[in-house]
Amino acid sequence: MSTTTGGSTAVGQTPDRSRGGAGAPPSGRGTRGRGSRAYLWMVLPAFLLFFAFHTFPVLQGVFFSFTDSPGYGEWGFVGLSNYTALFTDPRIGHAYLFTAQFAVVATILTNVLALAIAVGLNGKIKFRTTLRAVYFIPYVLAILVVGYVFQYLFTFSIPAMAEALGVEALTTSILADESWAWVAIVVLAVWQSTAFSIVLYLAGLQTVPAELYEAASLDGASAARRFRSITFPMIFGFFTINMVLSLKGFLQVFDHIFALTAGGPGTATESVGVLIYRGGFQGGEYGYQLANAVLFMIVIIAFAVFQLRVLQGREEQA
Repeated sequence: MSTTTGGSTAVGQTPDRSRGGAGAPPSGRGTRGRGSRAYLWMVLPAFLLFFAFHTFPVLQGVFFSFTDSPGYGEWGFVGLSNYTALFTDPRIGHAYLFTAQFAVVATILTNVLALAIAVGLNGKIKFRTTLRAVYFIPYVLAILVVGYVFQYLFTFSIPAMAEALGVEALTTSILADESWAWVAIVVLAVWQSTAFSIVLYLAGLQTVPAELYEAASLDGASAARRFRSITFPMIFGFFTINMVLSLKGFLQVFDHIFALTAGGPGTATESVGVLIYRGGFQGGEYGYQLANAVLFMIVIIAFAVFQLRVLQGREEQA
């Protein structure tokens, strides 16, 4: 039997696949290796960007919270003195109390209003698609821009209309009243944030089977009864998400206050975020306010964990 020249395979013989010849199937190990490298090259840039613009600044902030740094120039370590001073500073206590009160009120109003609108939009009403778009508009607008518009309304438009109508209580701007300025901030915050909650509630309402409503209607259940027994228990998971996100967002309130009152009158509407900005970037308390920021981060995490545990427990019972 003849053979070919140049070291070719003899006629009638099969190629040696164990040596990676042309007919050898692709190695699974090589495919997995290429997949791992591709995954690494996709994840690595995102990880580096996240570390550079998020994790590293956070770690740097924690480090400087143990110093007396004014934000520039020389600084020295002061240990835990910044943190201990926070608990005896009346301005810090007022800011935390105001922020908590504002966040609780705004969270409740936002979710009550959003749930009511979502249930209405999910019902048999005209122009549902148009109304959904209209209700979502506030969420896509810049808060600072809208805030300055609301500032004009509360400062000039509403007092002018109140004077024309003879409503003495509203002839002066409530933004200048220490007792009522927070109401204007709540109105702006609820108006702007309700849109996102409506979208989440509408998504939850789509998951409720229509057969349950039909069976309830046959049993003569009223609309309120159907909401209590069917709608709300079925979308309680979405209610939990909305409550946690709303509270977290309102605890970090800054733009609404900065646009309407800048923390005034005096310090009546000064939130924790506004206080950190004022003291850290304008008052030379960089290290001290960084300690305040670290403490505030812990408080927000604690609120979120507690809220999730309570609501998830209620969700299981529902």
